[in-house]
Amino acid sequence: MSAEDLKKMNEEINKEMPLSGEEQGSLETPQSQPVTAAQEAPQDPRTRAKKKKGLGKVRVFILGMAAGFMLLLIAGQLLYPIRTGAVQTGTGQGSGLQSAVGSDTISKLKLLEQCIYDYYYEPEDVTPEKLEAGMYKGLMNSLGDPYTEYYTQEEYKSLMEETTGVYKGIGAYIGLDNDTNAPVFTSIMPGTPAEKAGLRAGDIICAVNGKDTLTMETAEVASLVKGEEGTDVEIKVMRDGQYVTVTATRATINVPTVTSKMLPDNIGYIQITEFDDVTPAQFEENLAQMKKEGMTSLILDLRNNPGGTVTAVTQIASGILPEGLVFYMEDKDGRKDEYKCPGADFEYPVAVLVNEYSASAAEILAGAIQDAGIGKLIGTQTYGKGIVQNLYPLDDGSALKITIADYYTRGGRNIHKVGIEPDYIVELDAEKYEKDETDTQLEKAKEVLLNAE
Repeated sequence: MSAEDLKKMNEEINKEMPLSGEEQGSLETPQSQPVTAAQEAPQDPRTRAKKKKGLGKVRVFILGMAAGFMLLLIAGQLLYPIRTGAVQTGTGQGSGLQSAVGSDTISKLKLLEQCIYDYYYEPEDVTPEKLEAGMYKGLMNSLGDPYTEYYTQEEYKSLMEETTGVYKGIGAYIGLDNDTNAPVFTSIMPGTPAEKAGLRAGDIICAVNGKDTLTMETAEVASLVKGEEGTDVEIKVMRDGQYVTVTATRATINVPTVTSKMLPDNIGYIQITEFDDVTPAQFEENLAQMKKEGMTSLILDLRNNPGGTVTAVTQIASGILPEGLVFYMEDKDGRKDEYKCPGADFEYPVAVLVNEYSASAAEILAGAIQDAGIGKLIGTQTYGKGIVQNLYPLDDGSALKITIADYYTRGGRNIHKVGIEPDYIVELDAEKYEKDETDTQLEKAKEVLLNAE
């Protein structure tokens, strides 16, 4: 059936089934109310977000910039440069499978495109670029794997910005909520526009500059939040059942991925917020400072850490773990790729803080420490992301990300959809923290270290 035939058939149906007098010209929806801070949400938007396929996940994108090359990804995080160069488009189907892209498919796509141009009620939103990207995204979405996806040129650029440690944005990490699959701020960097605007970790991102984001991938949300330094972005979030709208002014963000301080009883405290290119050097610097100040034990805080590069996490692990495996990957054919460390002379008792937003590379390090028996984990069950993706740049500047393997901890555990159970399960008492900043998980870590001595 041609587009013209479909149009004629639709016209005939409309003649036979006219709208009633009440319906004609009166298909009104309730007028939208202006959204203010702490406005009560008339309907929980997470119910709509749940319609997306696949498990929720923490696929974090720092809103910044970097160069492009092929990378290995875990939990959507850049993990390891494998090789340079782009995958050429149109290179064939591979594996002897029957192609889904034939002449009939192309004809049908053209018919659907024509129907959109003829009937879609907001023609200003229809562009060839949007339709083309939608076709590619739909092909990847057909796999039902939320980690396998297509990136437009702009989205790929945004993705690649993660590894530099410097970017233009608001200073927030974006992921997908485990329960609702809606985009969520998983962590807010201190002193950034995001913090100054009042955004919090756990805020569900409902809209950016008036555009609904509940069913978007994280890359799409990131591209909306990003922008030129000095420009404003309006973000509508849902927090505790209420809508909150804030305006943040974008800025150049220098990411301090590692911070430290000395606690009473000579307990060193080091927090790692992500694993990127600058993290190993920052970790060494902070660890050296803690040793200089007389550290006798260490608390390593990996809470809300979404992951990062394999290079970074293995370098840090090499400064802590005894000789041996850090983790390994196994592909569909059973091939294994092992990441090992030479071993370190690290004799300090270690306690590692984790929570439900500790993911990917953070789980690799936490799991390795636990499996090696050199430290205890305190907090709540980690996120549980145990599969690996390859990122393939295409010759037109776009890219594909495809799940290609499972990964296993030092002790051979696959944590996908399971996470890592801490040695001491301790919830963060939000009431105590809000009252006097008492961190119940941190207090337990101190107790564990003092008893170990």
